[in-house]
Amino acid sequence: MKQFTNGVEQFTLFLLFTLLITFTSGDEDKRPSPPSNQENFEFEQYGVKYASPCEACKITAFELEAKLFETGKNGEMLTTSYHIDATKEIKRKEYKKSQVRLIESLETACDGILTYSLHKERQDSTRFAKGQSQTFQTLHGLVAKGVKVDLGMPYEMWDKPPAEVTDLKAKCEHLLEKYESEIEDWYNEGETVPLNDFLCKNLVLKGKDDKCLSEKIGLPPPPAEAPKTKKNQNVKKAEL
Repeated sequence: MKQFTNGVEQFTLFLLFTLLITFTSGDEDKRPSPPSNQENFEFEQYGVKYASPCEACKITAFELEAKLFETGKNGEMLTTSYHIDATKEIKRKEYKKSQVRLIESLETACDGILTYSLHKERQDSTRFAKGQSQTFQTLHGLVAKGVKVDLGMPYEMWDKPPAEVTDLKAKCEHLLEKYESEIEDWYNEGETVPLNDFLCKNLVLKGKDDKCLSEKIGLPPPPAEAPKTKKNQNVKKAEL
């Protein structure tokens, strides 16, 4: 009798174990499969849309050329060789034609991206642009008038670079590191071809979608107009 009872208990445990596996498998089948593309998943879940390869390369090229233009104004002469013998000529080279200028520009070019904002009211590559977006201009204006605006984050965080911008900066750094030797060749040849064409069209995006290259670089929106006051109206009447 005892053996029979043990057999029943063992069979019951086996049955419960089998049912548990069945239910667990069923639950796993119902679970959503992980996204095949992490960026698409984040866009669908959180509205985050990272820079495309075209956008990233275009803005990287723009920022590097802007940095080179800025450093090119430096008329400093660099000493490239020294001699103990005072009678021998010391060699010097213009900073704007030196490798030092290129290296310093490469190291700091991507920092300018942190001054960009995400202009969600735009649909093309100009959504990445310097300056405050029209949306946040409006929100700041409301706060200035005493309106309580709740965005689910502290007010101090409003003007911090969003995830899309910090990701864009990382992509910029990656591109400059990956194509450093090609950029050096372009620089040594006198920068005769626009970097947008040399780096993006002919290298990074060759055979890929490069439509955004024809779009103008995003510019900050015009400042919001100040509300008309009686004083302003009186001034206009006086001018008439």
